[in-house]
Amino acid sequence: MMNLYSGTTDPFSHRCRIVLFEKGMDFQVVDVDLFNKPEDIAVINPYNRVPVLVDRDLVLYEANIINEYIDERFPHPQLMPPDPLMRARARQLLHTLELELFSHIEALEKNQKGVEKSRAHVRDQLTQLAPMFTKQKFMLGDEFSMLDVAIAPLLWRLEHYAIELPKAAAPIFKYAERIFSRQGFIDALTPSERAMRR
Repeated sequence: MMNLYSGTTDPFSHRCRIVLFEKGMDFQVVDVDLFNKPEDIAVINPYNRVPVLVDRDLVLYEANIINEYIDERFPHPQLMPPDPLMRARARQLLHTLELELFSHIEALEKNQKGVEKSRAHVRDQLTQLAPMFTKQKFMLGDEFSMLDVAIAPLLWRLEHYAIELPKAAAPIFKYAERIFSRQGFIDALTPSERAMRR
């Protein structure tokens, strides 16, 4: 059985939990207190961070790498496009999300210096994405994909991060509700994450 070492409020761990629940697989989530990490996390991941996936002799860290492995090992339902061209586009978009949105997570999580700048940047990036969802249900069209998995934890935490989107971003809220109503997303939430939204 696969074990996912997962932070109960960590957005990157949240991504991996979503993928595991979407796949409906047999796995175990090992909850990790981010403020009091057990020593074995540093042993299995040299960066002493979660998420970490342990599957027999394989140890993986970094959410996108974990998620691609799970998607390739358990291809139903497939979350990365089967076509190499579309898969390359999806990877490129994932990389863009990492640079433009998720690089600000640490500042938002820890309320660090420059947090207002991070809030404004994330708000503006999401507002730019909004028109896409007037034409399509999900990021790659009508099918839920790894891109939706990647952005979902951020959308869930907007209020928690004190990010207010303008009226122009209204399609983002409808898009977010489509993701939040999925059983895989609901099952992946920890009690601490549920408490982030009223």
